Amino acid sequence: MILIGYALTQIGWFDERYSRVTSKLVTQIALPCYMINTITSKFSRNELFQIFPDLKFPILSMTILFIASYGFQYLLRINPEHYGLFKSMFSNSNTVFVGLPVNMALFGKASIPYVLIYYMANTTFFWTLGVYLIRRDGDSKERMSLLAIFKKIFSPPLLGFMFGVVLVLLNIKLPNFILTDTKYIGSLTIPLSMFFIGMKLAQVGIRNIHFSRDMFGICFGRFILAPLLTFVLVYAAHVPDIMKEVFVIQSAMPVMTNAPVVAKLYNADSDYAAVMVTTTTVLSLIVVPILMNLVTRIF
Repeated sequence: MILIGYALTQIGWFDERYSRVTSKLVTQIALPCYMINTITSKFSRNELFQIFPDLKFPILSMTILFIASYGFQYLLRINPEHYGLFKSMFSNSNTVFVGLPVNMALFGKASIPYVLIYYMANTTFFWTLGVYLIRRDGDSKERMSLLAIFKKIFSPPLLGFMFGVVLVLLNIKLPNFILTDTKYIGSLTIPLSMFFIGMKLAQVGIRNIHFSRDMFGICFGRFILAPLLTFVLVYAAHVPDIMKEVFVIQSAMPVMTNAPVVAKLYNADSDYAAVMVTTTTVLSLIVVPILMNLVTRIF
C-alpha cells in the first residue's frame, strides 16, 4: 500500500493538497471512529482500568530519551540551529500514521489499547516540549497559544479514544447502526495511512537522503536506543506480553510527520526535518520486521 501511494504520487494522481486532505480524513474522521468502535466492542471496564497505569512506561522512556538527546547533540556536534529539532525527533515517534497500521498488521485489534496508551504519552510530549524546542530553533515571532497546544494534545483520535472509554465505563451501548457506521468509516484508517506514507515519501523525495552525523544520531535514537530502553523498562514488568511487544515496536517508529509542519510554522529548518522523516520512514521498513522477530522470540 505504501508503494501504491508512492507510485500514484509519482505519476501525478496525488499531490500536496491531496495528502493534506488524506491526513485530515484519517486523523479527524476515520481514526476517531476506529477508536470508538474498537474500544466499545472489544474491551470491558476491568480491562481498561488495568491498562491505564501502563502510561508510566512510555512517559519514563521518552523522558530518558530527551535527557540523552542533550548528550548526543554535543557528542555529534549538531548545528546549534538544529538543536530543538534534533532533540524532538530523537525523542518522539510516529505513533499513528506508521505505528497504528504496523501494530495492527503485526498483532491485530488486541494491540489497539496499548497503541493508544503510547500515543497519549507521545502526543503530549511532542505538542508541549517538542514544539517548545522547535520554536527555539526558528526566528519566527509566531506563537502557539496554550489553547492551540491544548487542542493539539486532545486531538480527534485521542477524543475518540476517550469517548469510547467513557461509554465502556458507564456501560452505555451505542445503537447498532452507529456502531456499523463507525466500523465502516474506521476501516479506512489503515489503507489511507499507508497511502499517506507513500505520498509523503514521494513528495519529499528519497533522493534527498544524504548520510550525516545528524541522521546517524536520530536513527540511532529512533531505532536502537528507544526500543532498547523500552525493552529494559518493560521486560520484568507484570504486564501482558502483547503490551511489551507493542511498546517496543511503537518506540522504534520513525520521526513524527508533524515535525516539518511545526518547523515551517516557526521558521526553523523544515527541509532538515522533512529529510529526517523520509529517512527514518524508509529505514523503518527494514527495522520493524527485524525488531518484530526479536521481540516475539523474547517475550
